[in-house]
Amino acid sequence: MEKLVIKGGNKLSGEVTVSGSKNAALPIFISTILAPGCHTISNVPFLRDINTTIKVLEKLGATVDGRGNVVKIDTTNLNSFEATYDLVRTMRASVLVLGPLLARFGQARVSLPGGCAIGARPINLHLKGLAALGAEITLEHGYVEAKAKKLKGARINFDISTVGGTEQLLMAAATAQGETILENAAREPEIVDLAEILIKMGADIDGAGTDTIRIKGVEGLVAAEHAVMPDRIEAGTFMIASAITGGDIKIKNMRLDHLDALSFKLQDAGVEITNKDNMVRVKGPKKIRNVNIKTRPYPGFPTDMQAQFMALMCIAEGASVISENIFENRFMHVSELLRFGADIICEGNSATVKGVKKLSGAPVMATDLRASASLILAALAADNTSEISRIYHLDRGYESIEKKLAGLGADIARVPDNEGP
Repeated sequence: MEKLVIKGGNKLSGEVTVSGSKNAALPIFISTILAPGCHTISNVPFLRDINTTIKVLEKLGATVDGRGNVVKIDTTNLNSFEATYDLVRTMRASVLVLGPLLARFGQARVSLPGGCAIGARPINLHLKGLAALGAEITLEHGYVEAKAKKLKGARINFDISTVGGTEQLLMAAATAQGETILENAAREPEIVDLAEILIKMGADIDGAGTDTIRIKGVEGLVAAEHAVMPDRIEAGTFMIASAITGGDIKIKNMRLDHLDALSFKLQDAGVEITNKDNMVRVKGPKKIRNVNIKTRPYPGFPTDMQAQFMALMCIAEGASVISENIFENRFMHVSELLRFGADIICEGNSATVKGVKKLSGAPVMATDLRASASLILAALAADNTSEISRIYHLDRGYESIEKKLAGLGADIARVPDNEGP
């Protein structure tokens, strides 16, 4: 086990480059199942979840070769339509193989994903959509078994906006017979990125990025090359890192238009943000102003930035109300932020954060991916030294974040954690 040791108080400065998006790369990797051949995916981040996805593909019979940030995936000789529990349980996104396997082989057997620390994320909308496309679905012994000689286009209206469900049906419908219309579809940039590689494969897709997506099924797809979009959540985390330390940093390889909701709230808090020369400059104020947020599906404030923004509000002037409307269990970082001396009271899906003059370094424990980032941010702003354990959560979604922060002037190191479980 490892932990991070952070001595707070340094103002961050300099330039940092954002890695490719984890949340875009995972479905993009899985989409290669649909098209036999050798795909080339670039701007790939080195992360635990990427490695898990590669293992899933290799178990299905794919050949994967990664060099640098470029990964070649050859799906010519896939010989299995089953994703087993031992892999799916470690990463929920693995369940996305269901639609592509069904489209390619006419059948799929995929383990139901396990529980999730930040709340229940059922796949009922995935299954309902696949059934609408003509799949026969049974649940047995913890597995989803789906069969369909040929998927057929349908009009599918999601009860709630679902990123995973939209990705699942987008892939499954690409080679279905006839036209599929996805209504109340998720609008996230990662959906657009997935649609772009599918179009490069030969899919006929219109409307990705809006709440209505039309897919006209084609006979077959071919291998493609694609560069993964920048990780907007990593970029947002660096923006808050600059703000919370009163820093002045420039962020390269990011799309500011993917973070409008966060940018507006940071500017309300007094943060200066400028975008020119393909870089975003973020300058923290002397005093952070209090700001209320409510998480919403894209283009609203992202739930994946809620914990980080809460860390910022811990040192704001006045009180802020943070409402979490996406996941029911996403305040687990609160108890750890309290150890820094934060003043937070939770009631239902809302947390009232009263800013304090200074946070104090403390030993804390990460509970999930984004909670890990919030604890790093709090530690960067705190007096003295903090230790963050269970950082294996962090490695699921941030590529070498301690090295990137050290390059900006943070006093941060990854060390063995002899007291870890």
